[in-house]
Amino acid sequence: MSLRFSGWDVIYDENQPSGQLGATQQPTNCGIYTMYHGTSVASARLIIANGFKQSQRGMLGKGVYVSRDQTKAERYPLNNPASDRVVLELLVRVGRVKRINKDKHPLQYTWNEEGYDTAWVPPNCGMKAVPSGLEEDCVFDPKNIKVVAIAKAPAAVLQELQQLVATHLRDPAADGAIHVCPLCMREVRAGSHVTQACWSCNQDICIFMPRHVCRRV
Repeated sequence: MSLRFSGWDVIYDENQPSGQLGATQQPTNCGIYTMYHGTSVASARLIIANGFKQSQRGMLGKGVYVSRDQTKAERYPLNNPASDRVVLELLVRVGRVKRINKDKHPLQYTWNEEGYDTAWVPPNCGMKAVPSGLEEDCVFDPKNIKVVAIAKAPAAVLQELQQLVATHLRDPAADGAIHVCPLCMREVRAGSHVTQACWSCNQDICIFMPRHVCRRV
C-alpha cells in the first residue's frame, strides 16, 4: 500500500480556547475541551443515542462527572469487569469554572447556584473523595457535553459503538448544545462546514481538516 499525502495548515481565529488540555492545567472559562467518561456498554448506547443525564448526587453535587484524564475514566464503572467498560471521548463546553480543591469547600455542592457551569477538582489536591488524586470535572448541564468518539471499548462492541457515534454526529436533529462536524471533529457554530470529495481518493473531506491522507492500493 502506498500513501499519497495532500493537506493544508489551518489557522483558527476563535474567541474561545479549545482542544486538548493537560490534566494538571486549569480549564479556561468558556473553553471547549476534550474529556472522557467511563460507563457500561448498555449505558454507552443510551448516552450516545440520547445524551447524558445529571447525576443527582456525588462529591460535587448534581451534574455529569467527566475527566480530562483518560486513565481515570477507564476505571469506571468501578465494579464492572473490563468486558463491560467503555470510555467515551467527549467535547465539553465548560462555561464558567469553579476550582474545588479541598474537603468541605464552601461551594462544594452549591457552585452552580453561584453562577458556575463546571466544578473542577485539580489533581493531587488531597480531597478524601478522590483517593486516586486524578483530575475530575462536574458539568452541570448535560447539553454542554457531546460524545465524539469511542476512546476505549471491548472488541466485541467497539465497531457497533463507533457506528452509533458516527450516525449520531451526522444527525442534524441530534440533541445537544454542541454541534460537531463528523469529519474535522470541530464544533459547528452556525450552519454546517463545507465538505467535498477529495479529487484523488474520493473520500469526503472538510475544509477545516488540518490534513488528509489518501490511501491507495
